[in-house]
Amino acid sequence: MSTTPVTDAPTHLGAGLKPRHITMISIAGVIGAGLFVGSANAIEKAGPAVLISYLLAGTLVILVMRMLGEMATANPDTGSFSVYSTRALGRWAGFSVGWLYWWFWVLVIPVEATAAAAILTNLVGGPQWVWALAVTLLLTVTNLVSVGNYGEFEFWFALIKVVAIVAFIVVGVLAIVGVFPGSEVSGVKNLWQPDGFMPNGFGAVITGLLVTMFSFMGTEIVTIAAAESPNPKAGITKAVNSVIWRISIFYIGSIFVVVSLLPYNRLQDGSYQSVLEAIGIPQSGRIMDVVILTAVASCLNSSLYTASRMLFSLGDRGDAPRVVRSLTSKGVPWVAVLLSMVIGFLAVVGNYVLPDKIFGYLLATSGAVALFVYLAIACSQLRLGRTLRATGERPPVRMWLFPYLTSAVIVFIVAVLVLMAFDKGQQQAIGFSVISAVVIIALGVWRQRTAEPAPAQKESHV
Repeated sequence: MSTTPVTDAPTHLGAGLKPRHITMISIAGVIGAGLFVGSANAIEKAGPAVLISYLLAGTLVILVMRMLGEMATANPDTGSFSVYSTRALGRWAGFSVGWLYWWFWVLVIPVEATAAAAILTNLVGGPQWVWALAVTLLLTVTNLVSVGNYGEFEFWFALIKVVAIVAFIVVGVLAIVGVFPGSEVSGVKNLWQPDGFMPNGFGAVITGLLVTMFSFMGTEIVTIAAAESPNPKAGITKAVNSVIWRISIFYIGSIFVVVSLLPYNRLQDGSYQSVLEAIGIPQSGRIMDVVILTAVASCLNSSLYTASRMLFSLGDRGDAPRVVRSLTSKGVPWVAVLLSMVIGFLAVVGNYVLPDKIFGYLLATSGAVALFVYLAIACSQLRLGRTLRATGERPPVRMWLFPYLTSAVIVFIVAVLVLMAFDKGQQQAIGFSVISAVVIIALGVWRQRTAEPAPAQKESHV
């Protein structure tokens, strides 16, 4: 592939994502491996009251998606909230949010590649590093071929995740009402046993909230992906309007089943696997391995896609080297894809060489970066929302109770960040995240003061 400009070279991203791709990405984008694996950690900390943790986190995501949806339907862009931050707060903000978000998803690549390799080694055998390399290269190739390939892979990954979650909830509800007579579990008594609904106090609920934040990261990807579809506004509108029932069913519904059927201190093999084994479902471990592998592959697939599109957008605005704007004949930003993959895979290698240090850092920074992104979205919408209402334009999605609810979200996010600073279990996360943010913001401010004006923003990159 050559970066030499030619007259017939594409200048915009492709529009190869079909409506069914966007629909399934929006439905299952919220279902990550963190729900299947990380939920056990949150339940252990908060007990049955983890339902409040998920309710608070889910409500925050719903409101943030509503704000993002208003901006995205008014002006779809593959840079999404990074572009809106530039327009609302200044070039330094878009630069900072874009690079933080890119860095977040690049760091997710080694997490998911390592997790996939561990599962495949358990299922098939062989060295973990071989599987990590194979999975990463396979999904890199699919991302390079066309955006339609990414959409097709994500469609089937998402479908498997949705079927798995729905099946789990159905089986769990049947167990709750006593349909499985030989099962170890039934009823909902574990909501208040053995130590009550909130065994570790409300502080543990907040700790559970901080743990759950990583699970929700990725909900916003649909606003990036929709920009590569024939009708971005329709896709974004549908995704935003459905986010309430998606979080209610997939997260609140499935976690309710878990904490109803098992005591919060008995989740030894992951929350879902523990419940299935207690119900008596044969081969529960193998079933969950396949489901989690699918969720991990889906997250890795989306990590490469999302990181490359954000990097492309940064290059398109002059905030990254121009070479990342290089496109294949099908409109795929191949340099951005390869660069994101290479940086991510170097982190995979680092994870095997220094597993404790690297892996600990990755997990520590995840939740805080999500909150930084949400804060940027809320602050941007607070300003752009006023401009939008002053012009009289009415996009398909409107933020509720503007500007009061937007302001309340900003206050809530800041409060959570402050709580993280005082929580010993989260101090490393907030510390590393603040250091990263300060460095990138400083670069953004320097860039704004010294660089040429950013290229004029287009109505859409499609």
